[in-house]
Amino acid sequence: MRKKTFAAAALLAAATLTLSACGSGDSDADPVAAVSAEGSQQAATVLDQPFTKPNLVLTDTRGKQYDLRKETAGHPTLLYFGYTNCPDVCPLTMSNIAVAKKQLPAAEQNELRVVFVTTDPARDTPAALGAWLKGIDPQVVGLTGDFATVQTAARTLGISIEPPYKDKNGKTVSTHGTQVIAFSPKTDGGYLLYGEDATVDDYTEDLPAIVEGRNP
Repeated sequence: MRKKTFAAAALLAAATLTLSACGSGDSDADPVAAVSAEGSQQAATVLDQPFTKPNLVLTDTRGKQYDLRKETAGHPTLLYFGYTNCPDVCPLTMSNIAVAKKQLPAAEQNELRVVFVTTDPARDTPAALGAWLKGIDPQVVGLTGDFATVQTAARTLGISIEPPYKDKNGKTVSTHGTQVIAFSPKTDGGYLLYGEDATVDDYTEDLPAIVEGRNP
């Protein structure tokens, strides 16, 4: 794994300054992970002070209530905030994780929880999320709900999210941080952070260790 140790507090501070507008040519901001890597080629950041898993209760693709802490407790978990209409970063990130996940033994695939929380809940209904994720990995948990609730939860992880807006072409854009947070099955703490530059190979190499709750 290409990694770097970084303070969670510094990431929280950086998150208010850097965002990625998926599919928009109007934003010059870099993703938050670029700040943590300080321009290097680091794919992952090892947090010296792990994040607390958000107290987040939303609606899954079946229309059922999903309590993030309760449902993922004791499971290795990857958490990502994005939206289904994103033309670039979001589908690439989720596809990279899905491809890497398939390299795990079946039992470990079933143990791993991958959770996708929409930043565009007005359009990403449970049905829309379900249809989109089915083409990537049907095991991924898709969550939607109140935007303010999502935004607040993301901020506790140093991930900034702005309300969706229409660009100059009338296209709805969701501006959000592009980090993937890995939570340990041993502590439920978010101890690894991946930026959008993380590749299939990075996830493939690291997932076996993440499943066991250890540093890759």
